[in-house]
Amino acid sequence: MTERDDAPDHVDPASADGDAPDRVDPASADGDDASAPDPPDRVRRAFAAHGSFEREGDAWVSTTTAFDGRVRAVPADERGIRFTVTVRVPTLSAVTADEVAAVVEDGWADTFERRVVDVGGVTRREREFDPAVETDGDEIAVTYALTDGNERRGVDDAGALIDFVEGTYVQGVIPGYEYTKPVSELLAAARRHGNDGAV
Repeated sequence: MTERDDAPDHVDPASADGDAPDRVDPASADGDDASAPDPPDRVRRAFAAHGSFEREGDAWVSTTTAFDGRVRAVPADERGIRFTVTVRVPTLSAVTADEVAAVVEDGWADTFERRVVDVGGVTRREREFDPAVETDGDEIAVTYALTDGNERRGVDDAGALIDFVEGTYVQGVIPGYEYTKPVSELLAAARRHGNDGAV
């Protein structure tokens, strides 16, 4: 369920109403913005309280995803915090023991991109996103940005986006191939949960 009534102390009105999507800053996504200020202590406490992140350099890395999911947080205004969430996943051919035809690879990648940019009902707060999806070799990077004055909600939403990308990836796996780690483990876990009636 999204939240619209627990407004932070001070947030840009457009961001608060979800009318203007946060655009991804390439420097923030890549961790190349050396001039970015450190996040305030309240943000560090929020990540620690969440329990699913560990600090690594200038980012917090998710400990619950099989992929590389990390969040960078910097002050956005007087009270708001800008969170940049990047999840890196392997291309289809990078995690299959079988050869994947180029047309299959391209079709899978196009479908995956359409699904991960269609974010709805994932975050606690109703938001609009303008994500970036970039392929580099055998890896695809999906990056979202969000701004919130409520640091705990911002961290929760960052974690939810990481989970969303992983879930979207698993749902889009094409049957009939022999997969390698970490996808083989994710599929095995999904089957176990399905047999238990959890999914």
